[in-house]
Amino acid sequence: MSTPLTLERLNASPPDVAAKMLDGLYEHTPWIAGQAMAHRPFQSLAHLKHTMAQLLNEAGADAQKALICAHPELAGKAMVSQTLTAESTNEQQKAGLTQCTPEEFAHIQQLNADYNAKFGWPFILAVRGPRGVGLTKRQIISTFERRLQGHPDFELAECIRNIHRIAEIRLNDKFAAEPTIGQQVWDWHEDLARHSDPGFAEQGQLTVTYLTPAHQACAADIAQRMRGCGFDEVNVDAVGNVVGRYLGTQPEAKTLLTGSHYDTVRNGGKYDGRLGIFVPMASVQALHQAGQRLPFGIEVVAFAEEEGQRYKATFLGSGALTGSFDPAWLDQTDADGTTMRQAMQAVGLPATLPAIQALRRDPTQYLGFVEVHIEQGPVLNELNLPLGIVISINGSVRYVGEVVGQASHAGTTPMDRRRDAACAVAELALYAEQRAAQDGDSVATIGQLQVPNGSINVVPGVCQFSLDLRAPNDAQRNALERDVLQKLQAICTQRGLSFSLEETMRASAAPSAPAWQARWEAAVAATGLPLHRMPSGAGHDAMKLHGVMPQAMLFVRGENAGISHNPLESTTANDMQLAVDAFSHLLHQLATESFQAF
Repeated sequence: MSTPLTLERLNASPPDVAAKMLDGLYEHTPWIAGQAMAHRPFQSLAHLKHTMAQLLNEAGADAQKALICAHPELAGKAMVSQTLTAESTNEQQKAGLTQCTPEEFAHIQQLNADYNAKFGWPFILAVRGPRGVGLTKRQIISTFERRLQGHPDFELAECIRNIHRIAEIRLNDKFAAEPTIGQQVWDWHEDLARHSDPGFAEQGQLTVTYLTPAHQACAADIAQRMRGCGFDEVNVDAVGNVVGRYLGTQPEAKTLLTGSHYDTVRNGGKYDGRLGIFVPMASVQALHQAGQRLPFGIEVVAFAEEEGQRYKATFLGSGALTGSFDPAWLDQTDADGTTMRQAMQAVGLPATLPAIQALRRDPTQYLGFVEVHIEQGPVLNELNLPLGIVISINGSVRYVGEVVGQASHAGTTPMDRRRDAACAVAELALYAEQRAAQDGDSVATIGQLQVPNGSINVVPGVCQFSLDLRAPNDAQRNALERDVLQKLQAICTQRGLSFSLEETMRASAAPSAPAWQARWEAAVAATGLPLHRMPSGAGHDAMKLHGVMPQAMLFVRGENAGISHNPLESTTANDMQLAVDAFSHLLHQLATESFQAF
Protein backbone atom coordinates (compact mmCIF):
# COMPACT_ATOMS: atom_id res chain seq x y z
CA MET A 1 0.00 0.00 0.00
CA SER A 2 1.44 3.39 -1.01
CA THR A 3 2.24 6.03 1.59
CA PRO A 4 -0.58 8.57 1.92
CA LEU A 5 0.06 12.00 0.53
CA THR A 6 0.40 15.05 2.76
CA LEU A 7 -0.28 18.70 2.02
CA GLU A 8 3.29 19.49 3.03
CA ARG A 9 4.63 17.21 0.24
CA LEU A 10 2.10 18.52 -2.26
CA ASN A 11 2.89 22.15 -1.51
CA ALA A 12 6.68 21.62 -1.54
CA SER A 13 7.03 19.46 -4.67
CA PRO A 14 7.82 20.83 -8.16
CA PRO A 15 4.59 21.64 -10.08
CA ASP A 16 4.78 18.69 -12.47
CA VAL A 17 5.58 16.26 -9.65
CA ALA A 18 2.79 17.65 -7.49
CA ALA A 19 0.28 17.40 -10.33
CA LYS A 20 1.30 13.78 -10.91
CA MET A 21 0.52 13.05 -7.25
CA LEU A 22 -3.10 13.96 -8.00
CA ASP A 23 -3.32 11.84 -11.13
CA GLY A 24 -6.72 10.17 -11.51
CA LEU A 25 -8.78 12.64 -9.49
CA TYR A 26 -10.66 13.82 -12.56
CA GLU A 27 -11.24 11.07 -15.10
CA HIS A 28 -8.77 11.38 -18.02
CA THR A 29 -8.56 15.14 -17.32
CA PRO A 30 -5.19 15.95 -15.70
CA TRP A 31 -5.23 19.65 -16.59
CA ILE A 32 -7.46 20.51 -13.60
CA ALA A 33 -4.95 19.31 -11.02
CA GLY A 34 -2.11 20.68 -13.14
CA GLN A 35 -3.51 24.21 -13.20
CA ALA A 36 -4.38 24.03 -9.50
CA MET A 37 -0.67 23.79 -8.64
CA ALA A 38 -0.29 27.45 -9.52
CA HIS A 39 -2.50 28.28 -6.53
CA ARG A 40 -0.30 26.64 -3.90
CA PRO A 41 0.23 26.57 -0.99
CA PHE A 42 -3.02 24.91 0.00
CA GLN A 43 -4.12 25.47 3.56
CA SER A 44 -6.31 22.37 3.64
CA LEU A 45 -7.83 19.68 1.46
CA ALA A 46 -11.01 21.77 1.41
CA HIS A 47 -8.97 24.64 -0.06
CA LEU A 48 -7.52 22.34 -2.74
CA LYS A 49 -10.95 20.90 -3.62
CA HIS A 50 -12.52 24.32 -3.98
CA THR A 51 -9.63 25.56 -6.13
CA MET A 52 -10.06 22.71 -8.59
CA ALA A 53 -13.83 23.18 -8.67
CA GLN A 54 -13.38 26.87 -9.45
CA LEU A 55 -10.93 26.14 -12.25
CA LEU A 56 -13.45 23.84 -13.92
CA ASN A 57 -16.22 26.40 -13.44
CA GLU A 58 -14.11 29.10 -15.07
CA ALA A 59 -13.22 26.80 -17.98
CA GLY A 60 -16.77 27.00 -19.34
CA ALA A 61 -19.44 24.64 -20.59
CA ASP A 62 -17.40 23.01 -23.37
CA ALA A 63 -14.65 21.95 -20.97
CA GLN A 64 -17.25 20.72 -18.51
CA LYS A 65 -19.01 18.62 -21.15
CA ALA A 66 -15.67 17.20 -22.27
CA LEU A 67 -14.96 16.13 -18.70
CA ILE A 68 -18.39 14.52 -18.41
CA CYS A 69 -17.84 12.63 -21.66
CA ALA A 70 -14.47 11.39 -20.38
CA HIS A 71 -16.34 9.32 -17.79
CA PRO A 72 -17.49 5.76 -18.42
CA GLU A 73 -21.11 4.72 -18.31
CA LEU A 74 -22.26 2.97 -15.15
CA ALA A 75 -22.07 -0.79 -15.69
CA GLY A 76 -21.31 0.01 -19.31
CA LYS A 77 -19.05 -1.23 -22.09
CA ALA A 78 -15.83 -0.15 -20.37
CA MET A 79 -16.73 -2.24 -17.34
CA VAL A 80 -17.53 -5.26 -19.48
CA SER A 81 -14.29 -4.90 -21.46
CA GLN A 82 -12.35 -4.20 -18.25
CA THR A 83 -10.97 -0.91 -19.58
CA LEU A 84 -12.11 1.24 -16.64
CA THR A 85 -9.55 3.27 -14.76
CA ALA A 86 -8.47 1.76 -11.45
CA GLU A 87 -10.44 4.45 -9.62
CA SER A 88 -13.67 3.80 -11.56
CA THR A 89 -13.28 0.05 -11.17
CA ASN A 90 -12.97 0.44 -7.40
CA GLU A 91 -16.01 2.71 -7.21
CA GLN A 92 -18.28 0.55 -9.36
CA GLN A 93 -17.22 -2.53 -7.42
CA LYS A 94 -18.03 -0.85 -4.08
CA ALA A 95 -21.52 -0.06 -5.40
CA GLY A 96 -22.06 -3.65 -6.50
CA LEU A 97 -22.34 -2.73 -10.19
CA THR A 98 -19.90 -5.49 -11.13
CA GLN A 99 -22.34 -8.03 -9.66
CA CYS A 100 -25.53 -7.01 -11.44
CA THR A 101 -28.13 -9.62 -12.27
CA PRO A 102 -28.88 -9.96 -16.00
CA GLU A 103 -32.12 -8.03 -15.43
CA GLU A 104 -30.37 -5.22 -13.56
CA PHE A 105 -27.62 -5.04 -16.16
CA ALA A 106 -30.15 -4.83 -19.01
CA HIS A 107 -32.13 -2.12 -17.21
CA ILE A 108 -29.02 -0.01 -16.58
CA GLN A 109 -27.95 -0.42 -20.20
CA GLN A 110 -31.34 0.86 -21.35
CA LEU A 111 -31.11 3.80 -18.93
CA ASN A 112 -27.64 4.60 -20.27
CA ALA A 113 -28.95 4.60 -23.82
CA ASP A 114 -31.98 6.73 -22.98
CA TYR A 115 -29.93 9.22 -21.00
CA ASN A 116 -27.31 9.61 -23.73
CA ALA A 117 -30.01 10.05 -26.35
CA LYS A 118 -31.72 12.78 -24.33
CA PHE A 119 -28.73 14.75 -23.05
CA GLY A 120 -25.80 13.85 -25.29
CA TRP A 121 -23.47 12.83 -22.47
CA PRO A 122 -23.17 9.91 -20.05
CA PHE A 123 -24.98 9.80 -16.73
CA ILE A 124 -22.60 10.67 -13.88
CA LEU A 125 -23.23 9.66 -10.29
CA ALA A 126 -20.84 9.53 -7.35
CA VAL A 127 -21.72 5.91 -6.59
CA ARG A 128 -19.81 5.90 -3.30
CA GLY A 129 -22.51 8.25 -2.06
CA PRO A 130 -22.67 10.97 0.60
CA ARG A 131 -20.97 8.83 3.24
CA GLY A 132 -18.29 7.50 0.87
CA VAL A 133 -18.94 3.80 1.34
CA GLY A 134 -21.18 3.12 -1.64
CA LEU A 135 -24.79 3.47 -2.72
CA THR A 136 -26.89 0.37 -3.21
CA LYS A 137 -27.83 -0.77 -6.69
CA ARG A 138 -31.43 0.15 -5.91
CA GLN A 139 -30.42 3.68 -4.94
CA ILE A 140 -28.34 4.02 -8.08
CA ILE A 141 -31.09 2.82 -10.38
CA SER A 142 -33.70 5.00 -8.63
CA THR A 143 -31.49 8.07 -9.00
CA PHE A 144 -30.85 7.21 -12.65
CA GLU A 145 -34.59 6.93 -13.34
CA ARG A 146 -35.33 10.21 -11.57
CA ARG A 147 -32.61 12.24 -13.24
CA LEU A 148 -33.54 10.91 -16.66
CA GLN A 149 -36.60 13.16 -16.35
CA GLY A 150 -34.52 16.26 -15.57
CA HIS A 151 -33.84 19.42 -17.56
CA PRO A 152 -30.54 19.52 -19.52
CA ASP A 153 -29.23 22.56 -17.61
CA PHE A 154 -29.96 20.92 -14.28
CA GLU A 155 -28.42 17.64 -15.41
CA LEU A 156 -25.23 19.33 -16.60
CA ALA A 157 -24.85 20.93 -13.18
CA GLU A 158 -25.66 17.67 -11.39
CA CYS A 159 -23.10 15.75 -13.42
CA ILE A 160 -20.42 18.31 -12.57
CA ARG A 161 -21.41 18.26 -8.89
CA ASN A 162 -21.13 14.48 -8.84
CA ILE A 163 -17.75 14.66 -10.58
CA HIS A 164 -16.50 16.97 -7.84
CA ARG A 165 -17.82 14.54 -5.24
CA ILE A 166 -16.01 11.67 -6.99
CA ALA A 167 -12.80 13.73 -6.96
CA GLU A 168 -13.33 14.56 -3.29
CA ILE A 169 -13.59 10.89 -2.35
CA ARG A 170 -10.56 10.00 -4.46
CA LEU A 171 -8.62 12.80 -2.79
CA ASN A 172 -9.64 11.43 0.61
CA ASP A 173 -8.22 8.08 -0.44
CA LYS A 174 -4.93 9.57 -1.64
CA PHE A 175 -4.44 11.50 1.59
CA ALA A 176 -5.96 8.84 3.89
CA ALA A 177 -8.26 11.64 5.07
CA GLU A 178 -11.29 9.77 6.31
CA PRO A 179 -13.97 12.21 7.60
CA THR A 180 -14.68 9.96 10.57
CA ILE A 181 -16.59 12.49 12.66
CA GLY A 182 -18.62 13.56 9.63
CA GLN A 183 -19.43 9.92 8.94
CA GLN A 184 -20.55 9.48 12.53
CA VAL A 185 -22.82 12.53 12.29
CA TRP A 186 -24.17 11.16 9.00
CA ASP A 187 -24.90 7.85 10.76
CA TRP A 188 -26.73 9.66 13.56
CA HIS A 189 -29.05 11.27 11.03
CA GLU A 190 -29.74 7.95 9.34
CA ASP A 191 -30.44 6.27 12.66
CA LEU A 192 -32.84 8.98 13.88
CA ALA A 193 -34.72 8.84 10.57
CA ARG A 194 -35.99 5.36 11.40
CA HIS A 195 -38.72 7.05 13.46
CA SER A 196 -41.66 8.34 11.43
CA ASP A 197 -45.36 8.98 12.01
CA PRO A 198 -47.98 6.34 11.09
CA GLY A 199 -49.18 6.59 7.51
CA PHE A 200 -45.76 7.85 6.44
CA ALA A 201 -43.51 5.22 7.97
CA GLU A 202 -45.27 2.51 5.96
CA GLN A 203 -44.43 4.37 2.74
CA GLY A 204 -40.80 4.91 3.69
CA GLN A 205 -41.40 8.63 4.24
CA LEU A 206 -39.99 10.72 7.09
CA THR A 207 -42.58 12.67 9.05
CA VAL A 208 -42.17 13.56 12.72
CA THR A 209 -44.77 15.92 14.16
CA TYR A 210 -45.16 17.28 17.66
CA LEU A 211 -45.63 14.72 20.47
CA THR A 212 -46.48 11.72 18.28
CA PRO A 213 -44.91 8.35 19.23
CA ALA A 214 -42.23 8.92 16.56
CA HIS A 215 -41.52 12.35 18.04
CA GLN A 216 -41.18 10.87 21.52
CA ALA A 217 -38.87 8.14 20.19
CA CYS A 218 -36.67 10.81 18.60
CA ALA A 219 -36.47 12.70 21.89
CA ALA A 220 -35.46 9.54 23.76
CA ASP A 221 -32.81 8.70 21.16
CA ILE A 222 -31.33 12.22 21.22
CA ALA A 223 -31.24 12.23 25.02
CA GLN A 224 -29.50 8.85 25.10
CA ARG A 225 -26.98 9.96 22.49
CA MET A 226 -26.27 13.17 24.42
CA ARG A 227 -25.45 11.09 27.48
CA GLY A 228 -23.17 8.93 25.36
CA CYS A 229 -21.38 12.04 24.08
CA GLY A 230 -20.50 13.02 27.62
CA PHE A 231 -23.01 15.74 28.49
CA ASP A 232 -23.19 16.32 32.25
CA GLU A 233 -26.91 17.01 32.37
CA VAL A 234 -29.63 15.81 29.98
CA ASN A 235 -33.35 16.31 30.40
CA VAL A 236 -36.59 16.68 28.45
CA ASP A 237 -38.33 19.90 29.44
CA ALA A 238 -41.99 20.87 29.79
CA VAL A 239 -42.59 21.33 26.04
CA GLY A 240 -40.51 18.34 24.90
CA ASN A 241 -37.22 20.07 24.15
CA VAL A 242 -34.22 17.82 24.80
CA VAL A 243 -31.62 19.84 26.71
CA GLY A 244 -28.01 18.76 27.16
CA ARG A 245 -25.46 20.70 29.21
CA TYR A 246 -21.69 20.33 29.18
CA LEU A 247 -20.34 22.27 32.12
CA GLY A 248 -17.42 24.69 32.00
CA THR A 249 -14.58 25.22 34.41
CA GLN A 250 -15.72 28.68 35.50
CA PRO A 251 -19.13 28.53 37.22
CA GLU A 252 -19.52 32.31 36.97
CA ALA A 253 -19.02 32.28 33.19
CA LYS A 254 -21.95 32.66 30.83
CA THR A 255 -23.15 29.71 28.78
CA LEU A 256 -23.13 29.27 25.01
CA LEU A 257 -26.57 28.27 23.71
CA THR A 258 -26.94 26.29 20.50
CA GLY A 259 -29.23 23.78 18.83
CA SER A 260 -32.04 23.35 16.33
CA HIS A 261 -35.25 21.34 15.89
CA TYR A 262 -35.92 17.63 15.49
CA ASP A 263 -39.50 17.72 14.17
CA THR A 264 -39.98 17.57 10.39
CA VAL A 265 -42.40 18.62 7.70
CA ARG A 266 -44.50 15.87 6.18
CA ASN A 267 -42.43 13.64 3.87
CA GLY A 268 -39.41 15.77 4.64
CA GLY A 269 -35.65 15.33 4.74
CA LYS A 270 -33.28 13.93 7.35
CA TYR A 271 -31.05 16.96 7.87
CA ASP A 272 -33.33 19.99 8.27
CA GLY A 273 -32.90 21.07 11.91
CA ARG A 274 -31.25 17.89 13.06
CA LEU A 275 -27.86 18.90 11.64
CA GLY A 276 -27.84 21.78 14.14
CA ILE A 277 -28.31 19.32 16.99
CA PHE A 278 -25.77 16.71 15.98
CA VAL A 279 -22.90 19.01 14.93
CA PRO A 280 -22.54 20.60 18.40
CA MET A 281 -23.09 17.20 19.99
CA ALA A 282 -20.12 15.86 18.00
CA SER A 283 -18.01 18.82 19.18
CA VAL A 284 -18.95 18.15 22.81
CA GLN A 285 -18.13 14.48 22.31
CA ALA A 286 -14.66 15.43 21.06
CA LEU A 287 -14.10 17.63 24.11
CA HIS A 288 -15.27 14.86 26.44
CA GLN A 289 -13.10 12.22 24.78
CA ALA A 290 -10.09 14.53 25.09
CA GLY A 291 -10.87 15.13 28.77
CA GLN A 292 -11.19 18.81 27.98
CA ARG A 293 -13.49 21.48 29.32
CA LEU A 294 -13.84 25.10 28.30
CA PRO A 295 -14.20 28.04 30.67
CA PHE A 296 -17.87 28.38 29.71
CA GLY A 297 -20.65 25.82 29.59
CA ILE A 298 -22.33 24.61 26.41
CA GLU A 299 -26.10 24.10 26.29
CA VAL A 300 -27.42 22.17 23.28
CA VAL A 301 -31.20 22.24 22.82
CA ALA A 302 -32.99 19.90 20.44
CA PHE A 303 -36.14 21.96 19.95
CA ALA A 304 -39.30 19.87 19.97
CA GLU A 305 -41.23 21.94 17.44
CA GLU A 306 -40.36 24.45 14.75
CA GLU A 307 -42.32 23.47 11.65
CA GLY A 308 -45.95 24.08 12.77
CA GLN A 309 -47.21 20.85 11.22
CA ARG A 310 -49.49 19.28 13.83
CA TYR A 311 -50.52 22.52 15.52
CA LYS A 312 -50.39 26.12 14.31
CA ALA A 313 -47.66 26.89 16.83
CA THR A 314 -44.50 27.46 14.82
CA PHE A 315 -41.29 27.88 16.88
CA LEU A 316 -43.03 26.45 19.95
CA GLY A 317 -39.80 24.89 21.27
CA SER A 318 -37.56 27.94 20.97
CA GLY A 319 -40.48 30.23 21.83
CA ALA A 320 -40.72 28.63 25.27
CA LEU A 321 -37.09 29.60 25.94
CA THR A 322 -37.71 33.22 24.95
CA GLY A 323 -40.95 33.59 26.91
CA SER A 324 -43.09 33.86 23.79
CA PHE A 325 -45.17 30.70 24.25
CA ASP A 326 -48.79 31.66 23.51
CA PRO A 327 -51.15 30.25 26.15
CA ALA A 328 -53.86 29.92 23.49
CA TRP A 329 -51.75 27.23 21.83
CA LEU A 330 -52.69 24.77 24.57
CA ASP A 331 -56.30 24.79 23.34
CA GLN A 332 -55.47 24.36 19.65
CA THR A 333 -56.64 21.07 18.15
CA ASP A 334 -54.94 18.88 15.59
CA ALA A 335 -56.68 17.19 12.64
CA ASP A 336 -58.04 14.51 14.97
CA GLY A 337 -59.46 17.01 17.47
CA THR A 338 -56.76 16.46 20.12
CA THR A 339 -55.81 19.64 21.93
CA MET A 340 -52.18 20.43 22.55
CA ARG A 341 -52.86 20.22 26.27
CA GLN A 342 -54.22 16.69 25.86
CA ALA A 343 -51.25 15.70 23.69
CA MET A 344 -48.84 16.98 26.32
CA GLN A 345 -50.63 15.21 29.15
CA ALA A 346 -50.67 11.96 27.16
CA VAL A 347 -46.86 11.89 27.06
CA GLY A 348 -46.37 12.97 30.66
CA LEU A 349 -45.63 16.66 30.16
CA PRO A 350 -47.19 18.97 32.78
CA ALA A 351 -49.27 20.95 30.24
CA THR A 352 -49.51 23.91 32.63
CA LEU A 353 -48.62 27.48 31.81
CA PRO A 354 -46.43 28.00 34.91
CA ALA A 355 -44.30 24.95 34.01
CA ILE A 356 -43.87 26.24 30.46
CA GLN A 357 -43.15 29.81 31.55
CA ALA A 358 -40.44 28.48 33.87
CA LEU A 359 -38.45 27.46 30.78
CA ARG A 360 -37.75 31.08 29.89
CA ARG A 361 -34.00 31.69 29.82
CA ASP A 362 -32.30 34.65 31.46
CA PRO A 363 -30.37 36.26 28.58
CA THR A 364 -27.82 37.73 30.97
CA GLN A 365 -26.61 34.19 31.70
CA TYR A 366 -25.81 33.42 28.04
CA LEU A 367 -23.04 34.42 25.68
CA GLY A 368 -25.34 34.13 22.69
CA PHE A 369 -26.99 31.60 20.39
CA VAL A 370 -25.43 29.93 17.36
CA GLU A 371 -27.15 27.53 14.99
CA VAL A 372 -25.81 25.23 12.29
CA HIS A 373 -28.32 24.41 9.56
CA ILE A 374 -28.44 22.82 6.14
CA GLU A 375 -28.79 25.64 3.62
CA GLN A 376 -32.14 24.52 2.12
CA GLY A 377 -31.27 26.20 -1.15
CA PRO A 378 -29.01 26.03 -4.22
CA VAL A 379 -26.51 28.84 -3.59
CA LEU A 380 -23.66 26.98 -1.88
CA ASN A 381 -24.15 24.05 -4.22
CA GLU A 382 -23.73 26.31 -7.25
CA LEU A 383 -20.66 27.98 -5.72
CA ASN A 384 -19.01 24.64 -4.86
CA LEU A 385 -18.75 25.80 -1.25
CA PRO A 386 -19.45 23.52 1.71
CA LEU A 387 -20.10 26.32 4.24
CA GLY A 388 -21.73 29.75 4.20
CA ILE A 389 -22.11 32.51 6.79
CA VAL A 390 -25.63 33.79 7.38
CA ILE A 391 -25.89 37.58 7.58
CA SER A 392 -29.63 37.78 8.31
CA ILE A 393 -32.78 35.66 8.49
CA ASN A 394 -35.68 36.99 6.43
CA GLY A 395 -38.76 38.36 8.14
CA SER A 396 -41.89 36.35 7.42
CA VAL A 397 -45.64 36.15 7.96
CA ARG A 398 -48.03 33.25 7.38
CA TYR A 399 -51.77 33.06 6.99
CA VAL A 400 -54.36 30.37 6.44
CA GLY A 401 -57.48 31.57 4.67
CA GLU A 402 -60.75 30.64 3.07
CA VAL A 403 -62.60 32.20 0.17
CA VAL A 404 -66.34 31.54 -0.01
CA GLY A 405 -68.43 31.81 -3.17
CA GLN A 406 -71.25 29.70 -4.50
CA ALA A 407 -71.08 26.04 -5.51
CA SER A 408 -73.05 25.51 -8.71
CA HIS A 409 -73.40 23.18 -11.68
CA ALA A 410 -70.31 23.28 -13.89
CA GLY A 411 -72.33 22.68 -17.04
CA THR A 412 -75.23 25.07 -16.55
CA THR A 413 -73.60 28.07 -14.83
CA PRO A 414 -72.41 30.63 -17.42
CA MET A 415 -68.90 31.95 -16.97
CA ASP A 416 -70.13 35.46 -16.17
CA ARG A 417 -72.51 34.16 -13.48
CA ARG A 418 -69.99 32.15 -11.50
CA ARG A 419 -68.75 32.85 -7.96
CA ASP A 420 -65.73 30.54 -8.21
CA ALA A 421 -63.71 30.51 -4.99
CA ALA A 422 -60.82 28.50 -6.44
CA CYS A 423 -60.33 30.90 -9.35
CA ALA A 424 -60.07 33.76 -6.86
CA VAL A 425 -57.29 32.02 -4.96
CA ALA A 426 -55.57 31.11 -8.24
CA GLU A 427 -55.69 34.78 -9.26
CA LEU A 428 -54.24 35.74 -5.89
CA ALA A 429 -51.41 33.21 -6.32
CA LEU A 430 -50.43 34.70 -9.67
CA TYR A 431 -50.51 38.21 -8.25
CA ALA A 432 -48.41 37.21 -5.23
CA GLU A 433 -45.85 35.64 -7.55
CA GLN A 434 -45.60 38.80 -9.65
CA ARG A 435 -45.60 41.19 -6.69
CA ALA A 436 -42.82 39.37 -4.82
CA ALA A 437 -40.71 39.25 -7.98
CA GLN A 438 -40.82 43.06 -8.18
CA ASP A 439 -38.68 43.26 -5.05
CA GLY A 440 -36.03 40.90 -6.38
CA ASP A 441 -35.44 39.21 -3.05
CA SER A 442 -38.96 38.86 -1.57
CA VAL A 443 -40.82 35.55 -1.93
CA ALA A 444 -44.52 34.68 -1.78
CA THR A 445 -46.03 31.20 -1.76
CA ILE A 446 -49.49 29.71 -1.71
CA GLY A 447 -48.39 26.21 -0.80
CA GLN A 448 -51.82 24.81 0.06
CA LEU A 449 -54.88 25.25 -2.13
CA GLN A 450 -57.80 22.88 -1.71
CA VAL A 451 -61.50 22.70 -2.48
CA PRO A 452 -63.25 20.77 0.31
CA ASN A 453 -65.46 18.02 -1.11
CA GLY A 454 -64.75 19.31 -4.60
CA SER A 455 -66.26 17.58 -7.62
CA ILE A 456 -65.22 17.57 -11.24
CA ASN A 457 -68.59 18.96 -12.35
CA VAL A 458 -69.15 21.56 -9.60
CA VAL A 459 -67.95 25.17 -9.59
CA PRO A 460 -65.94 25.49 -6.34
CA GLY A 461 -67.91 27.27 -3.66
CA VAL A 462 -65.16 27.21 -1.06
CA CYS A 463 -61.38 27.27 -1.40
CA GLN A 464 -59.00 27.01 1.51
CA PHE A 465 -55.42 28.22 1.13
CA SER A 466 -52.20 29.17 2.88
CA LEU A 467 -50.11 32.27 2.31
CA ASP A 468 -46.41 32.61 3.13
CA LEU A 469 -44.64 35.96 2.62
CA ARG A 470 -40.93 36.64 3.30
CA ALA A 471 -38.46 39.47 2.78
CA PRO A 472 -34.98 40.45 4.02
CA ASN A 473 -36.31 43.21 6.28
CA ASP A 474 -39.55 43.92 8.06
CA ALA A 475 -40.47 47.03 6.08
CA GLN A 476 -40.19 45.18 2.80
CA ARG A 477 -42.19 42.25 4.15
CA ASN A 478 -44.88 44.58 5.45
CA ALA A 479 -45.23 46.32 2.08
CA LEU A 480 -45.54 42.95 0.33
CA GLU A 481 -48.12 41.82 2.88
CA ARG A 482 -50.15 45.00 2.49
CA ASP A 483 -50.27 44.74 -1.29
CA VAL A 484 -51.17 41.05 -1.35
CA LEU A 485 -53.97 41.43 1.20
CA GLN A 486 -55.35 44.46 -0.62
CA LYS A 487 -55.35 42.43 -3.82
CA LEU A 488 -57.26 39.62 -2.09
CA GLN A 489 -59.90 42.13 -1.01
CA ALA A 490 -60.13 43.54 -4.54
CA ILE A 491 -60.40 40.10 -6.15
CA CYS A 492 -63.18 39.02 -3.82
CA THR A 493 -65.08 42.28 -4.26
CA GLN A 494 -64.87 42.03 -8.04
CA ARG A 495 -65.99 38.39 -8.03
CA GLY A 496 -68.71 38.77 -5.39
CA LEU A 497 -66.97 36.55 -2.83
CA SER A 498 -66.17 36.73 0.87
CA PHE A 499 -63.00 35.64 2.62
CA SER A 500 -61.50 35.06 6.04
CA LEU A 501 -57.83 35.07 7.08
CA GLU A 502 -56.04 33.86 10.18
CA GLU A 503 -52.46 34.92 10.86
CA THR A 504 -50.58 31.85 12.11
CA MET A 505 -47.04 33.17 12.36
CA ARG A 506 -45.15 36.44 12.22
CA ALA A 507 -41.41 36.68 12.65
CA SER A 508 -39.23 39.74 12.37
CA ALA A 509 -36.07 39.73 10.28
CA ALA A 510 -33.09 38.66 12.35
CA PRO A 511 -29.73 40.14 11.30
CA SER A 512 -26.72 38.30 12.67
CA ALA A 513 -24.88 39.91 15.56
CA PRO A 514 -21.67 41.32 14.00
CA ALA A 515 -19.33 39.83 16.60
CA TRP A 516 -20.85 36.37 16.25
CA GLN A 517 -20.89 36.55 12.48
CA ALA A 518 -17.19 37.44 12.66
CA ARG A 519 -16.55 34.35 14.81
CA TRP A 520 -18.21 32.14 12.21
CA GLU A 521 -16.14 33.83 9.53
CA ALA A 522 -12.94 33.09 11.42
CA ALA A 523 -14.06 29.48 11.91
CA VAL A 524 -14.78 28.99 8.20
CA ALA A 525 -11.51 30.69 7.22
CA ALA A 526 -9.68 28.23 9.49
CA THR A 527 -10.92 25.37 7.29
CA GLY A 528 -9.20 26.95 4.30
CA LEU A 529 -12.45 27.82 2.54
CA PRO A 530 -13.25 31.25 1.09
CA LEU A 531 -15.99 33.16 2.88
CA HIS A 532 -19.46 33.49 1.44
CA ARG A 533 -21.98 35.65 3.25
CA MET A 534 -25.66 35.12 2.50
CA PRO A 535 -29.16 35.78 3.84
CA SER A 536 -31.47 32.99 4.93
CA GLY A 537 -34.80 32.86 3.16
CA ALA A 538 -36.04 30.19 5.56
CA GLY A 539 -37.07 30.76 9.15
CA HIS A 540 -35.06 29.18 11.94
CA ASP A 541 -35.10 28.89 15.73
CA ALA A 542 -32.37 31.54 15.73
CA MET A 543 -35.11 34.04 14.80
CA LYS A 544 -36.77 33.52 18.18
CA LEU A 545 -33.53 33.66 20.16
CA HIS A 546 -32.62 36.83 18.25
CA GLY A 547 -35.21 38.69 20.31
CA VAL A 548 -33.35 38.08 23.58
CA MET A 549 -29.67 37.50 22.79
CA PRO A 550 -27.11 37.87 19.98
CA GLN A 551 -27.26 35.12 17.36
CA ALA A 552 -25.55 34.00 14.17
CA MET A 553 -25.90 30.98 11.90
CA LEU A 554 -23.70 28.75 9.76
CA PHE A 555 -25.09 27.10 6.62
CA VAL A 556 -23.96 23.70 5.31
CA ARG A 557 -24.27 22.87 1.61
CA GLY A 558 -27.00 20.48 0.52
CA GLU A 559 -26.83 17.97 -2.32
CA ASN A 560 -29.33 17.63 -5.18
CA ALA A 561 -29.25 21.37 -5.92
CA GLY A 562 -29.77 22.08 -2.23
CA ILE A 563 -33.35 20.82 -2.15
CA SER A 564 -34.97 20.69 1.29
CA HIS A 565 -38.33 19.78 2.85
CA ASN A 566 -38.02 16.83 0.51
CA PRO A 567 -36.76 13.23 0.80
CA LEU A 568 -33.91 14.17 -1.56
CA GLU A 569 -32.48 16.56 1.04
CA SER A 570 -28.92 15.44 1.69
CA THR A 571 -25.40 16.47 2.50
CA THR A 572 -22.09 14.62 2.65
CA ALA A 573 -19.93 13.31 5.45
CA ASN A 574 -17.15 15.61 4.24
CA ASP A 575 -19.31 18.71 4.51
CA MET A 576 -20.55 17.66 7.95
CA GLN A 577 -16.96 17.13 9.02
CA LEU A 578 -16.17 20.71 7.99
CA ALA A 579 -19.20 21.94 9.94
CA VAL A 580 -17.98 20.15 13.07
CA ASP A 581 -14.47 21.53 12.50
CA ALA A 582 -15.87 25.06 12.20
CA PHE A 583 -18.05 24.67 15.28
CA SER A 584 -15.14 23.33 17.31
CA HIS A 585 -12.99 26.23 16.13
CA LEU A 586 -15.67 28.66 17.30
CA LEU A 587 -15.68 27.00 20.73
CA HIS A 588 -11.93 27.23 21.13
CA GLN A 589 -11.88 30.79 19.82
CA LEU A 590 -14.43 31.74 22.49
CA ALA A 591 -12.28 30.05 25.11
CA THR A 592 -9.37 32.35 24.28
CA GLU A 593 -11.42 35.56 24.32
CA SER A 594 -11.88 37.82 27.30
CA PHE A 595 -15.35 37.40 28.79
CA GLN A 596 -15.44 41.14 29.38
CA ALA A 597 -16.31 41.39 25.69
CA PHE A 598 -19.69 39.90 26.45
